[in-house]
Amino acid sequence: MGAWSSRLISREKVQETTGSCECRKRRRNSECQCESDTDDEQERLLNTPRRKKLKSTSKYIYQTLFLNGENSDIKICALGQEWSLHKIYLCQSGYFSSMFSGSWKESSMSIIELEIPDHNIDPEALQVAFGSLYRDDVLIKPSRVISILAAACMLQLDGLIQQCGETMKETISVKTVCCYHTAAGTYGLDSVKKKCLQWLLNNLMTHQSVDLFKELSIKMMKQLISSPDLFVMQVEMDVYTALKKWMFLQLVPSWNGSLKQLLTEADCWLSKRRRECEEKKVAFLESALGSPFMAVFRHLRLQYIVGDLASARIIERDAVIPSEWLSSVYKQQWFTMLRAEQDNDTGPQEINKEEFEGNSMRCGRKLAKDGDYCWRWTGFNFGFDLLVTYTNRYIIFKRNTLNQPCSGSVSLQPRRNIAFRLRLASFDSNGKVICSRTSGYQILSLEKDQEQVVMNLDSRLLVFPLYICCNFLCTSPERRMESDGQTGSTDC
Repeated sequence: MGAWSSRLISREKVQETTGSCECRKRRRNSECQCESDTDDEQERLLNTPRRKKLKSTSKYIYQTLFLNGENSDIKICALGQEWSLHKIYLCQSGYFSSMFSGSWKESSMSIIELEIPDHNIDPEALQVAFGSLYRDDVLIKPSRVISILAAACMLQLDGLIQQCGETMKETISVKTVCCYHTAAGTYGLDSVKKKCLQWLLNNLMTHQSVDLFKELSIKMMKQLISSPDLFVMQVEMDVYTALKKWMFLQLVPSWNGSLKQLLTEADCWLSKRRRECEEKKVAFLESALGSPFMAVFRHLRLQYIVGDLASARIIERDAVIPSEWLSSVYKQQWFTMLRAEQDNDTGPQEINKEEFEGNSMRCGRKLAKDGDYCWRWTGFNFGFDLLVTYTNRYIIFKRNTLNQPCSGSVSLQPRRNIAFRLRLASFDSNGKVICSRTSGYQILSLEKDQEQVVMNLDSRLLVFPLYICCNFLCTSPERRMESDGQTGSTDC
């Protein structure tokens, strides 16, 4: 019994000892794992950048040297204020670099009085311009950009000039476009000037504005109306209507009212002037009040206005356009019609860009939402009745002859050509283009009732409302006679 008991105790001790070894082994493994995890965590912490924000050298320099003026070696005085600055920083400016390096008397002066000839420059603009020499980045408010640009140009700060230009291009709107365009011309920012012009061509007709009509100068409006890139909505008659509104606001800038009231007010005002003009037997544009606007109205494409009866009657009633202009257009259109009917003019054979841009019909349409649309633009187009369809993200042109009712005569020639350029655009709330497409200049040859897809649109790129603008030329340019007095008749 004693021996058996002893063996049991020994076995238990062995088990206990073995268990203890296994526990110690597990503990050691666990401790090793913990140590490994701790090492990994420490390694991760050592290699993770801290986000504690330190004061940058640029901010320190700006605060200490520019704002506080410490260790200043020169004072700049202008517009009733003075700045304690440093020549080494001022030499970044081409203006001061030339001043200090040449034989100018200012090169040895510690106080310099600056003459500021530009009325656009004010103390706040100079503060920003001088401060830009001491820091890496400058925040420019759109409301202050022209003043800052003026100061930057005077001081020849190329980097600040470029930043002003980028700010202007990003913030063009109905409130800024005219002043930006003027400033861009004054200070030589051609890219900004071009951007403003493109904005105006896109928005003058698509997003009409009383304030914009008031601001647009005669010179600027002439450039817009003469352009083949003007984004016309509906037809050329609507360009004439827009010009009437604009001219009224130029002559009566104190008028305040809504865009809906504007045409009625303009017509009422013109009717009173018409009585005075009738007594003198002149059109309004030939009167003292109207003559400054003659150069703008000259660029209306009247041939596409008198081709519609209702529009022609309004033009005659308004008596804004000189009768000599209209007589010339009526004659031109009559001969064009005779060529189409009797000379069997089948339309343009090739693209003459100058001819196309100067004489094409400008028209457009707004699609408020996605769907199916079919329309034609009004007016007599010498027998070419064009139907335009938007469906399933396709734009289709169809030469209509007999399948659908149409106004005006229809050409029954087997084949007719039409030259065209199709443009589409969507705009944000500030009139900036979100997406756009163009067909480029093309000639389309269509048989009777034939239709052709002219644009296939990627649905991912479409944003509504969608604006469609077209330029069309459906007759070929008139051939010049070889010699004066030559006619189509032959001797018997």
